[in-house]
Amino acid sequence: MSTRSTATRRLAVAAAAALALSLGATACGSDGGTSSGSASSAATTAPAGAAGTDGATAPKAKGTITVFAAASLKETFTELGKKFEAANPGAKVTFNFGGSSALATSINSGAPADVFAAASPATMKTVTDAGGASGQPTTFVKNTLAIAVPKGNPKHLAGLKDLTGSGVKVALCAKEVPCGAAALTALKAAGVDLTPVTLEQDVKGALTKVELGEVDASLVYKTDVQADAAKIDGVDFPEAAKAMNDYPIAALAKAPNKDGAAAFVAYVQSPEAKQVLTAAGFQAP
Repeated sequence: MSTRSTATRRLAVAAAAALALSLGATACGSDGGTSSGSASSAATTAPAGAAGTDGATAPKAKGTITVFAAASLKETFTELGKKFEAANPGAKVTFNFGGSSALATSINSGAPADVFAAASPATMKTVTDAGGASGQPTTFVKNTLAIAVPKGNPKHLAGLKDLTGSGVKVALCAKEVPCGAAALTALKAAGVDLTPVTLEQDVKGALTKVELGEVDASLVYKTDVQADAAKIDGVDFPEAAKAMNDYPIAALAKAPNKDGAAAFVAYVQSPEAKQVLTAAGFQAP
């Protein structure tokens, strides 16, 4: 074989080897590129999905939130509403305070509301039985009764039995209202048969009768006595322990502002809100 032919053959073999190495490197680069691309795609997708989930489960407080709440919550919820708005600049909390039974009837009749805070499980049940609550209500505080009397307690009333004394005029809440139902429970526990001179539709109405001097006493919540301490005095009695009221709260199924409702219900159960409620005389559940 000639020298030229040998050289030509060697060049051909070298070229073939170089071509093979080039193709192998390209193939490896291609595989590596695809693998790297898949990992990058998965890493990008996972955090995005997680962020979306977090955003969906964390309610955002904005817009108007309408809260129907028992009259005995007026002072504390008004304060909590201001604190909630300060923490959520896009939100505005409006309240409708009244007797829990009347509020429950309004909700079941279609009144637009986002949250219901009742003074008893029985009045909340009126709403839940009608399918008006979103999820299960939560008890957030408890409350007990006291005898409200004018400053200085001029009739020297010391307990429930004294309410039946000659010339003693007493105001009670109507039995349909939580404070009225609790009063009847306490009176029964004390063995006292009492005829009130007036039956009020919420606890503030019964309290006002004492403030105005129209009655000598009324059975109201301890928290109301504390809130009105500048105008009235309170008398504790042992049977109150048998007439403790649970206060449940729930977002409503037809709430116009569902996220706002969920956020406010959560806030009422927060440590900050509990401090306000317990300072006002409510008890932890």
